[in-house]
Amino acid sequence: MASMERVRDFLSQKRLAFVGVSRQPKDYSRALFREFGARGYDAVPVNPAVGEIEGQRCFARVTDIDPVPDGVVMLTSPAVTEKVVGDCIQAGVKRIWMCRSYGKGSVSTQAVSECEAHGISVIPGECPFMFLKGDYVQGGGWVHRFHGFVKKITGSYPK
Repeated sequence: MASMERVRDFLSQKRLAFVGVSRQPKDYSRALFREFGARGYDAVPVNPAVGEIEGQRCFARVTDIDPVPDGVVMLTSPAVTEKVVGDCIQAGVKRIWMCRSYGKGSVSTQAVSECEAHGISVIPGECPFMFLKGDYVQGGGWVHRFHGFVKKITGSYPK
């Protein structure tokens, strides 16, 4: 489980890469990407199959981004997460959030171990939407607040 200290540290960064942002405008990954951009983050899309997302250049790999992002949000399958962590290590990324909205999400125990072995602060799971303060630009904030509330009463919310 992630700690609130790591969550706060990650969210205090300004330049974040979003790996696995979908081509589909209504996809969860796109909504998350847009929300961070609307909140003033320098949100950098990463998807090797797309040249542009939301009017921004889309990078094929984390290693292609200059300057290096302060953190990387993984919106990938666990197998892809394992490969991308290697790119993050090579690029010098210091923070990784492996998203989980349902199921396994992006979390891979092997990728978490690689992050820890290389001194990368990792958040293995959790939905970033739950931790954003204030009104949601993209709407649907009540769903994420309710999700956070349920996790708090069940004892699975980060401490």
